[in-house]
Amino acid sequence: MNVLLVLIPVSIVLGGLGLCAFLWTVRSGQYDDAAGTSARILLDDDRPDGD
Repeated sequence: MNVLLVLIPVSIVLGGLGLCAFLWTVRSGQYDDAAGTSARILLDDDRPDGD
């Protein structure tokens, strides 16, 4: 039972650190798809109206 008194706060702290790291990466723009946006203009997604 004494182990839970240590493991619960440790897991909460580690989860909070992971959440902070994730939010930091989202705010810094590391998940932006700059290469996909520039290549999207080259794709021909138009379909003929006759089909």
